Amino acid sequence: MNNPKMFLKIAAVAVMFAAPVSAQVAEPAPSDSAAVAPADAAPPAETAVAVDPNSVVGNVLATPELSTLAEAVKAAELVDDLSQPGPFTVFAPNNDAFARLGAGTMEQLLQPAAKEQLSGLISYFVVPGKLTQADVVAAIEAGGGKAEVKTVQGDTLTATLDEGLVKLTDGQGNASYITKSDVQASNGVVHVVNGIMVPAQG
Repeated sequence: MNNPKMFLKIAAVAVMFAAPVSAQVAEPAPSDSAAVAPADAAPPAETAVAVDPNSVVGNVLATPELSTLAEAVKAAELVDDLSQPGPFTVFAPNNDAFARLGAGTMEQLLQPAAKEQLSGLISYFVVPGKLTQADVVAAIEAGGGKAEVKTVQGDTLTATLDEGLVKLTDGQGNASYITKSDVQASNGVVHVVNGIMVPAQG
């Protein structure tokens, strides 16, 4: 696996993310492999940076079910960072995942004063190198049923299989499932997940 420079801004996630596990756990959903966002979709007009629509961030910006993540990436000023050569693997929470956060949480995180906290959270969704779903499954099998992947944020996600679906457990024990896998990008790959992954506190 390549090890690109860890240039994303790293910050501790605020205590507001220490939500009960029940608020974060998402039920498994059928996997939809290779659900590629339209390559010719233009990024939102408010994005100042010229974005390659085929990059991981271009895919996020062009995918309707990832519009909340797209807004967060822009607020954290990470569009340019995620446009770099990488490669990157992005575990991208869908809009429903963000909707399950506590009331007002996203509104707070999108404020300029919370940019470092938001950047730290988003960097926990990103793994250096390109990992397809087949790569993740192979690592799980090689690890005797689980595999740990280190994120750009510095903490790890634990991948396991649950009835054939890839399950990701974060640092607080919250579970998310890959619902759309292997969205190929020019600088990596995107997997859509149905939960918010939060690093361990402290």
